[in-house]
Amino acid sequence: MKGKGKKEATGRPGGRGGSGKMRELKSRVVRFCRDRGVDLIGFAPVERWDEADEVPPDFRPRALWPPAKTVIVLGLEMPLPIVETTPSVVHMELYKTANIELDQLAYDLTRYLNRLGHASFFFPRDGYGSMRALRENNRASFAHVPAARYAGLGTIGASHNLLTSEFGPRVRLVSIFTSAEIPPDPMMGKELCIKCQACAQCCPKKAIRMRPDRVVGEYDDQACLEMAEELVAQRCFPCGVCTKVCPIGKDRTLYGQSAVMKKYLGEAEALAADPEDPEYKPWTHVRKYGVARRKKQGTGKE
Repeated sequence: MKGKGKKEATGRPGGRGGSGKMRELKSRVVRFCRDRGVDLIGFAPVERWDEADEVPPDFRPRALWPPAKTVIVLGLEMPLPIVETTPSVVHMELYKTANIELDQLAYDLTRYLNRLGHASFFFPRDGYGSMRALRENNRASFAHVPAARYAGLGTIGASHNLLTSEFGPRVRLVSIFTSAEIPPDPMMGKELCIKCQACAQCCPKKAIRMRPDRVVGEYDDQACLEMAEELVAQRCFPCGVCTKVCPIGKDRTLYGQSAVMKKYLGEAEALAADPEDPEYKPWTHVRKYGVARRKKQGTGKE
């Protein structure tokens, strides 16, 4: 149940359409989450991981918790005007706020389901404790992006991000496992990614390479990690340029930012020529404050 007014799935063989009791539970869960400000919510049966056979077996819900029957995925918007300032302290604070809010929402929903007699628990929105941990093993124990796709929230774009109709990739996710066999939402059939190449062209580390034979591009996770480490050192993580420049999402219409691709593609060159370029002043102004300036090597000067 991704958006308001969306019809519930009719179900699948073997009772996945759901009894009246389980349909009522789904409605209660949706109301519970909507009342607390959740932007996106979807329901995925654990069988979808096996059917798709994309996620390695050890990272699938039933391998992690055998009683799991349904994965509930929640999403919160990352407002576009703040994402456009990346890398900045303002963007970092938004990222941290969304993460904290998601964990609280997932914790509250877990306890709500447990009180109703449906054993549940959640995986936090991030699955690592440090950059060093990512350098040693650049993977989380559970991935929210495929979970969100299986829950009908969107499709996966060239950048490996989840793309949603509402916010493009400007959304943060968290997942709740439950033993309740809740009626699923249908997966999105049409690919949202239009292969415009903006994410690949604007990536500071050129970590994304388009593929002619598929939507999802080649992804250099070590190059992306290198960028993350640099920004963590400056206290203005994460990068998020690929989420900033993606043209998908109704949020662009809301903010009047539907025709800015030329501006995005020209940003690096324009600011290299003139750091005070007036076209980018709203973004560069935010980036100047709250971040320690990097010192030039061997000079001690900024």
